[in-house]
Amino acid sequence: MQLTGSEIIVECLKEQGVDTVFGYPGGTILNVYDALYKHPEIFHVLTSHEQGASHAADGYARATGKVGVCFATSGPGATNLVTGIATAFMDSVPLVAITANVTLPMLGKDTFQEVDIAGVTMPITKHGFIVKDVNILADTIRKAFKIASTGRPGPVLVDVTKDVTANMCEYTPAVIEKPARVNDYNDDDIATVVDMIAKAKKPFIYLGGGAVISGAAKEVAEFADLIDAPVCDTLMGKGAFDGKSDRYTGMIGMHGTKASNLGVSECDLLIALGARFSDRVVGNASTFASNAKVVHIDIDAAEINKNIRTDASIIGDLKCILFDLNAKIVKKDNSEWMAHIKELKAKFPLKYDNSVLSCPYVIETIDKVTEGKAIITTDVGQHQMWAAQYYKYTSPRTFLSSGGLGTMGYGLGACIGAKMGQPEKICVNIAGDGCFRMNLNELATASRYNIPIIQVVINNHVLGMVRQWQTLFYGKRYSNTVLDDGVDFCKVAEGLGCTAIRVTTKEEVEPAIRKAIELGKPCVIECIIPEDDKVFPMVSPGGAIADAFDADDLAAREG
Repeated sequence: MQLTGSEIIVECLKEQGVDTVFGYPGGTILNVYDALYKHPEIFHVLTSHEQGASHAADGYARATGKVGVCFATSGPGATNLVTGIATAFMDSVPLVAITANVTLPMLGKDTFQEVDIAGVTMPITKHGFIVKDVNILADTIRKAFKIASTGRPGPVLVDVTKDVTANMCEYTPAVIEKPARVNDYNDDDIATVVDMIAKAKKPFIYLGGGAVISGAAKEVAEFADLIDAPVCDTLMGKGAFDGKSDRYTGMIGMHGTKASNLGVSECDLLIALGARFSDRVVGNASTFASNAKVVHIDIDAAEINKNIRTDASIIGDLKCILFDLNAKIVKKDNSEWMAHIKELKAKFPLKYDNSVLSCPYVIETIDKVTEGKAIITTDVGQHQMWAAQYYKYTSPRTFLSSGGLGTMGYGLGACIGAKMGQPEKICVNIAGDGCFRMNLNELATASRYNIPIIQVVINNHVLGMVRQWQTLFYGKRYSNTVLDDGVDFCKVAEGLGCTAIRVTTKEEVEPAIRKAIELGKPCVIECIIPEDDKVFPMVSPGGAIADAFDADDLAAREG
């Protein structure tokens, strides 16, 4: 079957089961878009900006577990994908970015809209391809999907010269096999950890994004019951363990709960499941879990002993490893330890000023109205931490946020992608006013396709998290963090084709959320909150997580 390179790209996407692509056309990729025109079975979402396309593909991937796909043309089209690719790389998201470049004879000649996008993205992709021969195009696309989804997932770039998209060659269809789970452990590895668990009296489970990626929620719950241990999670691990369980202590780290931070500091065995000991979790590495032996279970051998020294490790797919561990563990009773953790949770609950409209109240109300079953996406900052603290995630792939890169402007595109991948779910993006400004043009994408997402803007008229640091650590010198200009987000939203609701009191929150759900079209809810609300608990930069402080501690210090 003789096909053009562009037709081969489309056929390869169909082989991979791709049903949705996010992108933006341009000169060098026109052949691909022309081929796509004849295949309505692949739905293309025209975003407002290529960065929105990369975030949407990322959100689609996180919400579905499938590989997200985005298209861009050469030059600025390709470079506009870079932030989204880096976001996916830091959070291990399977993504294939397909870009087109200038023709082969014009490469390296500073041709109009030419850029070496493979070189640009080399540090932020699992792999990058430059396709200069149509005869290897199909195999390259197949390899890209396999690399993106095998082992520790991540983004792969495929850059195709324009002449390759037009050239013809023989195309042979292929049957794509589901990638095998990658494991590199043996019975001795399992036995070592089983023995350490048997000897521990105060075990603690620290859960990361790998638990979500591997689909190990069932095995994690069984493991926690068998070893009778409390469970904390990272931002990326949200939903891999039931947030309403008695064992759950909340998030760990800089804005983690005191119960989690103190519990990990007191435990005698810390078991890290699919986590990478990020600086925002660990704080001062020399004091982190200093009373504990550390077991690290992860699919990526490069993560072992990278940030924290471990006493034992198992390399492989978490779901497989836990299945084997659970079969060998003799059920334990750590009732004294669990009672102590229960006391910590009771002594140090999350709390906020309930007398005024606040972001925690908004998030708790969203949780109530959606019965904890929505997909929540966020941008980055105070609202992100509040969304992690106050919404109770009970299943995986329901909290989508830029954890590693901390990308402001991520959430709206991701929310669109999530809704395209999980249309039956209520999808809500929570953004601060600073983040919302960065990619609010994607509201036009939502309205163009009538994608019924809910965009909640937490508007405190400042860059909230930066201001919080300026208040606590920079002598209240608010350099370039005040956003008290004349921007009217509701008018902007309406101008971009969305319904808009402004909320200024607690009583207005629930009716606004219910109305947004009932509308069946994109809706923006702007919530006006005080400029000096802060996220607590908090650990000072470089401090020990056991020294987390809250508003009461701060008042006592200043008093």
